[in-house]
Amino acid sequence: MTTTFFVVQIVLAVLITIVVLLQKSSSIGLGAYSGSNESVFGAKGPAGFLAKFTMFLGLLFVLNTIALSYAYNKQSQKSILDSLPSTQVPNAPQAATSDSSAFVVDENAAPTAPLVAPSDSSEANK
Repeated sequence: MTTTFFVVQIVLAVLITIVVLLQKSSSIGLGAYSGSNESVFGAKGPAGFLAKFTMFLGLLFVLNTIALSYAYNKQSQKSILDSLPSTQVPNAPQAATSDSSAFVVDENAAPTAPLVAPSDSSEANK
């Protein structure tokens, strides 16, 4: 789908460029090469028709840009991991938690002193 929008975007950009260059301007642009435009588009010349056609192509270009950005946004939210088949990981064996005596703390036991590393007796004599 994004490929279709992208191709349409390129075609619209080329068409808008051509139509804008065909319009009459102060330097005439490419309109000088198509001298019979006035008879094809009516008595007013190409200005009215080409201006409306440019606006129409511009509107299509903007709408296609919005659709293209929406399609790319939807595509970027997908992960390659979403396309992988889901596999069930076997449950790990659980330890028996019904025996709560293994984790009982004796509240009546006397606190133990922290272990202190024995000092070197040769340094103590100095």
